[in-house]
Amino acid sequence: MKIPQATEFEQIKEQVSKKIISDYGKARFANEKPAATIHSAQKRVTETTEAMALLAAGRQVPFMGLQHVLHHTEKIEKGFVLEPQELIEYGDFLRSFRIIRQLFEKNQSIAPRLHQYAQGLEDFSEIAEMIFQKIRNGQVDSNASRELRKIRGTIEKYEADLKKVFAKFFKESRYLQENRVIKKNDRYTLPVRAEFQQQFNGTIIERSNKRATVFIEPEAAARLNDRLILAQAEETAAQYQVLSELTGAIAEQMNAVFACLDILVVLDIIFARGKYCREINGQAITMTEEEVLLFDQVRHPLLGRDAVPLSLKLGEENRCMVITGPNAGGKTVVLKTVGLVCAMAHYGLFPAHNGKSTVPFLKSLWMDIGDQQSLENSLSTFSGHMSNIAQIMKNATRHSIVLLDEIGSGTEPNEGAALAIAIMESIYRSGALMIATTHYGEIKQFAVDHQDFETAAMAFDAKTLTPKYRLLTNAVGDSNAFWIAEKMAIPVDVVQTAKEYLKHKTYSFEKQLFEKGKKQPPQQEAKKDLIFQKGDLVFSTEHNQRGLFYEYLEQGQAKISIEKQFFVVAARRLQLLTKREVLYPAGYDLDQLFVEFAQRKFTRDIERGSKKAQKQLRKAAQERQTNRPVD
Repeated sequence: MKIPQATEFEQIKEQVSKKIISDYGKARFANEKPAATIHSAQKRVTETTEAMALLAAGRQVPFMGLQHVLHHTEKIEKGFVLEPQELIEYGDFLRSFRIIRQLFEKNQSIAPRLHQYAQGLEDFSEIAEMIFQKIRNGQVDSNASRELRKIRGTIEKYEADLKKVFAKFFKESRYLQENRVIKKNDRYTLPVRAEFQQQFNGTIIERSNKRATVFIEPEAAARLNDRLILAQAEETAAQYQVLSELTGAIAEQMNAVFACLDILVVLDIIFARGKYCREINGQAITMTEEEVLLFDQVRHPLLGRDAVPLSLKLGEENRCMVITGPNAGGKTVVLKTVGLVCAMAHYGLFPAHNGKSTVPFLKSLWMDIGDQQSLENSLSTFSGHMSNIAQIMKNATRHSIVLLDEIGSGTEPNEGAALAIAIMESIYRSGALMIATTHYGEIKQFAVDHQDFETAAMAFDAKTLTPKYRLLTNAVGDSNAFWIAEKMAIPVDVVQTAKEYLKHKTYSFEKQLFEKGKKQPPQQEAKKDLIFQKGDLVFSTEHNQRGLFYEYLEQGQAKISIEKQFFVVAARRLQLLTKREVLYPAGYDLDQLFVEFAQRKFTRDIERGSKKAQKQLRKAAQERQTNRPVD
């Protein structure tokens, strides 16, 4: 099954991936496909359920050393020798096998399937102990081999002899920049002031950037330095021998180690799924071969606490559903929630719900949502939708779910509605479950009349003109166009005429004669002047924004304020939203709505005789006088 991009499931996968510890696990989960069979889908559901149960009981799986183990394993397979810190991480990884196996043995009653996985983990504690005995504090321990212990003893002797040699030079510290030995090019030197370099018998190893200091290897220290460098080379070879031995011990068991790695990565992914589901308050969801979709107060996982629970049923009594209601009412969210939750279930992921939700095992999931316009292929929005729907109609079968948003839109309404009904009939005959959204009355009526279709509507608060984002089944929703028009101050007679047109299609085609030069009756103009008052909340169709009415001007113009800026518009372009009596208490100073705080303060300061304000006023007058153009 291919997951449509419109489900936004990739966002869920990213959130789960952040909880996966190993790089190997992240890469594997990124390429993981939806369950191909009902058995594998149900197995994933069981795995996640058991992981959540263990986490709820406070059981944490000790995935030690797992984070970079794939990188280290690949390095071993290519013949490289691991560094001390890499061996420590690998030792932790190998040691964890026995600990994890014991954990699942103690909790097999809670997680029987995961216990079966853990049974495949072998015991590599012998190799792990060998690593921890020979690697200590991030380096090869001196007791890792007899040869290494002997060489490091020699190195300590040479370093002690060098300290005695250099100690003699510290007595004549006036020649030195500082009393300490500095290593340059693997040789121990003294930082000698440049003007005294002739006072020292030795070799200049390096000079400082400013030439003020020369780093000299005293002649008395040269032979000891040579011996020390040779001993350090022998030390490196001896350390490499130990690291090579430990890496080889792992390599000899690589097939068995890799099999255990595969088991741990599977557990890593399963527990990441469990952690994610617990984080969003998810609960196990039932998956069956029955073609039934049942949502029991399901919350969209990407909307968090703001998500309105969704309840619906499809497949038992009706195979198809048509959802109606106003724009921005949540119809598209319903489709996305259905698509996303079905996709999650095929990956063993659960949303938050009341516990009785069921999803069908799907062979395919199809969605047509959003703007399908394509400039590259010269497709209009409608053409894009038709291209997508053509593919859906070609491939939808039993055990498919088809989700269609605003079906038939983007073209002439009558043709669009007829085409949408024909498309829905075709998809219905394919045996797929289907949910579609629409505004078209013909499609609503088709769903009402069809025996296997169910209608649903998005709840809408008529008082506040706001959607409630709640799905109401067995209901037909309105687009609320007439109601909204009335609330936005469209004249009642115009709205009533529109209702009659919708019902009877009795449009007026009579031509009206207009006498030249005939003016509007004065009483009408006077009546119009009384529509708005200072402080009323109005809507300017010219700016497509809300503003505050300020005053009427000549020739039918009006002055309004939008975001503290004044604009002049035709008064007929304004619509009353809320009267000022509703917005402000009695006696409220309406002028402060139109003037910035600083300007109001300055005006009050002038009125009360503030010397500072008067000084600012005189300064502004002088500036205007200075900037006046010369005749």
